[in-house]
Order: sequence, then structure tokens, then C-alpha cells
Amino acid sequence: MSSSFVYKRLFLVPILAVVAMQLSFIQSVLSLNQTNEYLHHLCLNRQGTYESGDVVVFSGDNSIYVKLQCRGDSSTSTCRSCLDTAFSGVSRRCLNNKGRIIWYDNCVLTILTFHTYGEIDYQNNFYISNAKDVSGDAKSFNEKTRTLLYKLKEKASSKENIPNKKNYLYATGEESLGKMKLYAMVQCTQDLSIKNCSVCLNWILGKLPKCCNGKQGGRFLSTSCNFRYELYPFVKLTTI
Repeated sequence: MSSSFVYKRLFLVPILAVVAMQLSFIQSVLSLNQTNEYLHHLCLNRQGTYESGDVVVFSGDNSIYVKLQCRGDSSTSTCRSCLDTAFSGVSRRCLNNKGRIIWYDNCVLTILTFHTYGEIDYQNNFYISNAKDVSGDAKSFNEKTRTLLYKLKEKASSKENIPNKKNYLYATGEESLGKMKLYAMVQCTQDLSIKNCSVCLNWILGKLPKCCNGKQGGRFLSTSCNFRYELYPFVKLTTI
């Protein structure tokens, strides 16, 4: 196994060497302890499946590409733990699928049969919103949420960003709401260019009214970028 692209918070692993393995290898990760909240997964049936007992050979066009993106405030140990948890979780939920994706609070793991380095994934996404509505002026709350998230989008996709730095393509912030505070985060996977990060964040922020208007918290996640906001601190804040 070789790694062509390595980032502090992003691992892209194209499996190019000829490797023979039994599918029982996948089962070996199932005993790992999960330390992050599971959010969602997708088993990509269109990319094919493995049959029980198959010997799988990865070579040339048959390569499998693995991408892990950890949340920007994750420590190295937290990121590694999330990688272990994600492999365990996706192997259990999508045992025979060649293509598979799983999201946790601290990371997203994508396993595909084709190369997507630097491309925006518009297909695989979902959103979660708080069941509780905001009290008071919902319109004002929506406007302040939108303003904060777009402010963070500008910071995350700023040309001043330096690749491979901890906060690259990532930003957090807060906004006062009287006696309460609004906390928010945006992030892109570090294989994206600054331009594509901006495009991706603009795309998902356009989903804000549908997913989250009037809700006390919400998030929209794809394999390329995500946003989240809450009325409680959920992430270590960076300076805006």
C-alpha cells in the first residue's frame, strides 16, 4: 500500500500495488472501540460488491481510493482514533460494498473505486437539524446564522490560507444573541483548492433555508465540505 497524498488532517490512500487479501481482513477491524458519535453512512451499490471468500486483487484501474478528513480541531490522536472507528463502522455496515462512506462527529471516511482528488462531491450528502425551534424572532436568528456562516466561509476559503496548516480550509466562530451565543463551523476537505472550497461551501450554505431555518441547531455534510451551527459550544474556536 502506498500513499501519494498526505496532509495533517487529510489522508488520501490510493492502493496501487498488487495486493492479494481475503475479505476476512475487513472483519479484523470490527472489534475496535468507537469513540465518536456516528452520524450517517452510505453503501454505494453502483460501485459493485465483493463476494464472500473472494480474493481481491488491487492493480491499475482496479485501485481503491481511501480519503479521511478529520475535523479541524481534532488532535492527532483523536484523528487516528476516528480513523479506526470509521473503518470499523463502515466495514460492519457495508461489508460487501466496494464503495462506502461514513460520517462521524470527528471525521468522514470515503472509500471509492475511482479517483476524486480535488473534485467536489455533489451526490453524497445529508443534513441534520435540531428538533427544537428557536424562541423569539426566528427571522432575525436565521439572518444572524447565515451571516456568521458566510463570514466563516470567507475565512476558510481565503487566499491567505496556507496548505497543510491545521486550520487550512476550516473556520469557527461565534455570535452574540442577547443572553445566548451562536457557535458555528465550516470546513472543506484538504484535497480541494481554495476556489473549489469556496464553491462547495456556497453550494451547501444555499441549503441552509431548507435544512435548518428556525432550528436551534443544524448541519449539512457532504464528503467535500460541511457546516454546523448550535446554541452551545461544540468545537474549539479559532480567531475570525
